[in-house]
Amino acid sequence: MKLVRVYWPLVLAVAAALVLGCARQAAQPPAGTTAQAPPPAPPTTAKYTIAVVPKGTAHVFWKTVEAGARAAGKELGAEILWNGPAEETDVAGQIAIIEDFITRKVDALVMAACDAQALVPLVKKAMGKGIPVITIDSGIATDDALCFVATDNILGARKGGEKLAELIGKRGKVGLIPFIKGAATSDMREQGFREAMAKYPNIKIAATLYSQSDASIAMQKTEDMLTSVADLAGIFAANEPAVVGAAQVLKQRNLAGKVKLVGFDASDAEIAALKEGVVQALVVQNPYRMGYDGVKLAIQAIKGEKIPKRVDTGVLIVTKENLDKPETQKWLYPLGKPPAA
Repeated sequence: MKLVRVYWPLVLAVAAALVLGCARQAAQPPAGTTAQAPPPAPPTTAKYTIAVVPKGTAHVFWKTVEAGARAAGKELGAEILWNGPAEETDVAGQIAIIEDFITRKVDALVMAACDAQALVPLVKKAMGKGIPVITIDSGIATDDALCFVATDNILGARKGGEKLAELIGKRGKVGLIPFIKGAATSDMREQGFREAMAKYPNIKIAATLYSQSDASIAMQKTEDMLTSVADLAGIFAANEPAVVGAAQVLKQRNLAGKVKLVGFDASDAEIAALKEGVVQALVVQNPYRMGYDGVKLAIQAIKGEKIPKRVDTGVLIVTKENLDKPETQKWLYPLGKPPAA
């Protein structure tokens, strides 16, 4: 049998060339396509997952709460999961959102309760599963939450009531527009206003009508007040939609400045009404701090650190006289004043 000598160096060289050629061919994209880099890996820097559930998402107030919460999350290494019902009256919707976050086993829950009673079982459930709960703005009817971060709504409404009393010369008939009966914040503001009016024997609360946190409903309630109380001297509107609705009616009826209007919050529409003289005073809160402190305290709770049971974020009475002062501007525009249109 004839022996064939194999030249191994030549064989290895040919094999290497074939392999290299295949690799190059595989690396080329199919005709008519564009090669793309693999998608970047998702960031993994967040240490904690914090669910933040507002009462609603439509109003400027809640957008400012969100900004504060996200700022704290970025600073402290937490992923913020922001979700809430579109309307503050949607208690069932808020319950479903919180149930979902509990099922997902978030590290902590920061929430503003749509209803002080209805949300109690969910707070108990979350705490029972080891999820710390911080309430902001609107609390619950029990002390199960670890901390409540909010305006002192009774004190704020009392100050607003005293300002309205001053504006109407401490005498006359006034109207009250809270927002939702049973919502802790609304109830406390109603209480504070009534306490303020009780100090003035010549002032009578002639009508109390609820806006359901809807500006269009607030407009109708204001119309009803003006129709039923011909000599109405002033109105106290307990939140942004109530102020906006009442201001529109007073302007339409040419009653701006004649019927004094004092209310809560500081949206662009409310500030514009203040400048126009339709609104005489605003009780301004600090929603940015509510969101920021809520997340900060939640993280402290996760770490097992001691936290206070109550944090008061304060109020400021804003009028035309102090509107342009630097300190007032900080309260009105915690995210920075938007550029002029």
